[in-house]
Amino acid sequence: MSNGFIPAAKPIVGDEERAAVDAVLLSGMLAQGAEVAEFEKEFSEELLDGRSAVAVNSGTTGLHLGLLAAGIGPGDEVIVPSFTFAATANSVALTGATPVFADIELDHYALDVDHVTSLITEKTKGIMPVHLYGHPADVVAYRALADRHGIALFEDAAQAHGASLAGRKVGTFGEFAMFSLYPTKNMTSGEGGMVSTGDPAIERRLRLLRNQGMEKQYENELVGFNARMTNLHAAIGRVQLTKVGRWTEQRQSNAAFLTDNIEGLATPKVAADAVHVYHQYTVRVEGDRDRFAAALKDEYNIGSGVYYPIPNHRLPSFARTEDLPNTEIAAKEVLSLPVHPSLDTEDLDRIVTAVNSLAKAGA
Repeated sequence: MSNGFIPAAKPIVGDEERAAVDAVLLSGMLAQGAEVAEFEKEFSEELLDGRSAVAVNSGTTGLHLGLLAAGIGPGDEVIVPSFTFAATANSVALTGATPVFADIELDHYALDVDHVTSLITEKTKGIMPVHLYGHPADVVAYRALADRHGIALFEDAAQAHGASLAGRKVGTFGEFAMFSLYPTKNMTSGEGGMVSTGDPAIERRLRLLRNQGMEKQYENELVGFNARMTNLHAAIGRVQLTKVGRWTEQRQSNAAFLTDNIEGLATPKVAADAVHVYHQYTVRVEGDRDRFAAALKDEYNIGSGVYYPIPNHRLPSFARTEDLPNTEIAAKEVLSLPVHPSLDTEDLDRIVTAVNSLAKAGA
């Protein structure tokens, strides 16, 4: 059995991606162009049931421009989880609006519907849940809540390519949704993001905002950004899109093996009507989580990750004082184990053996 290091995450890039990049380089058409348009079309067909997709240069940009395109700005409030990557709240703040931090439920680490309801005010313009770790948040309940209060629903689907709830793909519930294409996501374009929307007005504003406010060259309709995706990045993304389905199946198989064999730790729960795509396989360590992670690496040569150790509301950039008890529990206990598609049977056996040994020893 190999004892080489098992990383927590591992981008998979092969000959097909390199050939696609070489073809773009040879074409001389490097900036946004035909490759980007084809990537948007194929992403829509593969992951969004035909809903429009707009490519941008990062996931954070996708959230920011999505919010701007949806009309969010100064004086508005958008309810977000504190237990997520900072880009969720940052994107709200960058519009001039205020992120309002809500607590999560501990089954799937998604926004708690009751707490969200208690935070809605006359300033609330939207709710932005995160499909954390690849498990769909309860967007059916959020959609109903948003409709009842006349506010918008936005989806942070950065980690959830191909996930679904009640037979419907994530990214198709909200006024817009964002998928990240960062290297460690379930698929990548090297760097980038994809924004989905079913609203033609939002789609048009997105396309204007990413391109300096222009549809026609030098006819700037609004103040925009240079947030374009390049043909180089789109070429990588197009190849990855042909592979993400089978990679997801492998992630799900690896996750099932861990769940069936790990003892002594709380393993991920999956809602009855949900399809989890396991961007992360996240367990809970009730003791000293950081000591457990260190022992996993030092004694067994296995990587892991903590997503996320500091809730957003306590970051220096926000420095807020909300009481979010479930968020604090999750930040203290979560630990993500490797389930990426490059793992083999021996790797999975090593992970189970190591985790069970440490859990039994109370590491």
